[in-house]
Amino acid sequence: MKVKTKSPANIAFIKYWGKTNPRARVPQNNSISMCLSEMFSECEVEFRDDLKKDEINFVGEKVVKKKEIERIVEVLDRVRKLGKTKLRARVVTKNNFPKATGIASSASGMSALTLAALSSLGIKMSQRELSKLSRLASGTACRSISDGFVEWVKGENADSSYAKQLFMPDYWQICDVVAIVTKEMKKVSSTEGHALAETSPFYETRLRGMDKKIKEIKRAMKEKNFSEFGKIIEAEALSMHAVCITSVPSIIYWNKTTLTIIKKVMEWRKGGEIESYFTIDAGPSVHVICREKDSKKIAQRLRIIEGVKEVVINNPGIGVRVVST
Repeated sequence: MKVKTKSPANIAFIKYWGKTNPRARVPQNNSISMCLSEMFSECEVEFRDDLKKDEINFVGEKVVKKKEIERIVEVLDRVRKLGKTKLRARVVTKNNFPKATGIASSASGMSALTLAALSSLGIKMSQRELSKLSRLASGTACRSISDGFVEWVKGENADSSYAKQLFMPDYWQICDVVAIVTKEMKKVSSTEGHALAETSPFYETRLRGMDKKIKEIKRAMKEKNFSEFGKIIEAEALSMHAVCITSVPSIIYWNKTTLTIIKKVMEWRKGGEIESYFTIDAGPSVHVICREKDSKKIAQRLRIIEGVKEVVINNPGIGVRVVST
């Protein structure tokens, strides 16, 4: 059966950086995120008896790394094992945003692929189990399963590490205005960055403060305290990138436009113009978090900054789903 799925990218308010179990992608700490309404991956999978090997088509991509193909085949192999079949599959996958630029393309891509492959073989599972299976392909993919605002619980092992919903998409009217500042793939992948995290002298300090930070942001979200929430996410982004910058070798994901946007967001807030806060995942793109009423004004200001390629306004979005069979 041919199945097409759609899955959102997500933005982490509290980041995941570093793993206790790299193979199973079990994180060192819990993370908090929001699914994005306008940035997503679509994936079509069909297991067929006339194929001798898996056929994988990355729509609109001129260069595809061997590792990317291998990761997709690994997902298919896991699903084949669950379905007790040796059928090969035809896969068509595409993003509506540039991958590997700090917008969680592996999260949306791998969650879409996992659900499409399972559905193509008629395999059903709970959101919790789907989250765990998606995590094996890409850690952040587990956060794209549920709708809205999500917490990834680190767990004690591979079986207890999964993501769950904190709040529905309509719980809080905030937006993520994404400023895409390059369409080139980052040179250091997130997987490579995670492996270097422990070489930073600030890594243990970051982890020691994580439980307190998680409690504080969950309280701010529950109370819809935007100012407190914003302070936490900005400090958290800088904390993660401090670890990246001081790793050995150093990883610097930002470019000059990234830094310009950071300064502008701070200036707008300090001047009493617009209250918004930045956060940045493992890449140069900047996510400006604001109240929904300010999103268009923020987008307008971002578009005139030199080096900004594209601006996308996202509301809290829904998780992975089947769109056609």
